[in-house]
Amino acid sequence: HSKAHYYFEEKTKAQKNALKSMDKNSLKKLKRGKLNPQAKLDLHGLTADEAYNALIRFIIRSHEINKRLLLVITGKGQRSYNRGNGPVLAGVLKQKVPHWLRSDPISPYVLEFVEAHQKDGGAGALYVYLKKNKAA
Repeated sequence: HSKAHYYFEEKTKAQKNALKSMDKNSLKKLKRGKLNPQAKLDLHGLTADEAYNALIRFIIRSHEINKRLLLVITGKGQRSYNRGNGPVLAGVLKQKVPHWLRSDPISPYVLEFVEAHQKDGGAGALYVYLKKNKAA
């Protein structure tokens, strides 16, 4: 049983037009936080295994129901200290999620991903833009 939280929203007319393809204007709007994600996955508090499985299910399900602009919240990670070596960032999900998005079985669904705008979590979140579902 996954602890991940999913949120789905309806597309606005402007989003439908902007999300047909990831052109430079859409990418700029996305990076500036001008486009609202259609679905959100919060991975806070999950282990790496739980987060990986939740991310796979979320990406595939979102693709099936034609949601293309997603927000994946990884959290920024906490600082932990390694004796004598100073601070070491422990943001496991922040490091792993981009790798997972570029790897099978998730990568065939992903067109693009970028760090989220500050209003959506900044360095602790990613916008993930999915490829069009040609079967739908």
